[in-house]
Amino acid sequence: MFVLGVAIAGGVVLLWLILYFIPVGLWFQALVSDVKISLLQLILMRWRKVPPTVIVRAMIEGKKAGVELYRDLLEAHYLAGGHVDQVVHALVSASKANIDLTFQIATAVDLAGRDVFEAVQMSVNPKVINTPAVTAVAKDGIQLITKARVTVRANIHQLVGGAGEETVLARVGEGIVSSIGSAESHKEVLENPDSISKVVLRKGLDSGTAFEILSIDIADIDIGKNIGAQLQTDQAEADLKIAQAKAEERRAMAVATEHEMKALAQEMRARVIEAEAEVPKAMAEAFRNGNLGVMDYYRMKNIEADTTMREAIARPAEKRGPQQ
Repeated sequence: MFVLGVAIAGGVVLLWLILYFIPVGLWFQALVSDVKISLLQLILMRWRKVPPTVIVRAMIEGKKAGVELYRDLLEAHYLAGGHVDQVVHALVSASKANIDLTFQIATAVDLAGRDVFEAVQMSVNPKVINTPAVTAVAKDGIQLITKARVTVRANIHQLVGGAGEETVLARVGEGIVSSIGSAESHKEVLENPDSISKVVLRKGLDSGTAFEILSIDIADIDIGKNIGAQLQTDQAEADLKIAQAKAEERRAMAVATEHEMKALAQEMRARVIEAEAEVPKAMAEAFRNGNLGVMDYYRMKNIEADTTMREAIARPAEKRGPQQ
């Protein structure tokens, strides 16, 4: 019994290996689907690390849709890291939609990292892209915040090397800013928002991208800040600060000049006091040397008293003090 069980298990494993390397069922499925592929080729696919199921299923789909496919090219695309199913789906969809798509272009797009099946679908059903809020200022200084909807269709022949959605959105935003900036008044834009779409569409923004822009529709326009008035206010504040700085500079210079004059006056007064202090010394020296007599001294005192009286008479009344 034990030997019989081992023999049965060995037979099952051997049968599974035979069916794995010799996919008779898959070959029969291809045969009844009118796909010409030999059993030997299916066996060799196993050795080439290519799943026969993927290749056979793709060839059957192409055969039923009337798209001619070649086994060698499908295997080469799989070995290159491509998605065979997506390529075949795209070719079948393009054929039904009467879109000119060759196997070479489809595989190139797929190997470039783009979803070629989604691109074909987008060619049949255009996609709507919502732009972020675009801020622009008209010539009258009023800020406008705009949102747009861009309807695009995939350009199959530009999918390889063509720019993506980010470039389209950036160009549309640039066109909106340019259009609003050239308007004389923000009221013109609010009254006729279609003018923005017409100006932007004439710029050919889809050049060099993987998309074809079908339409640009302005979804919303909001009024923002009065940039012109704000700039004028900022300029006035800046001018006021400059004037205040200059006035403060002049005041500081005047204060410094006044301090210098006071210091000079104090210095001159100190010199006068110092000179007056030398007079008694000089008179005493003159008395000792006999150069000054008593009568000369009293005569000088009389002259000083007369000078003081004349100065008091010449001084204004309010500075003389109350009369005795």
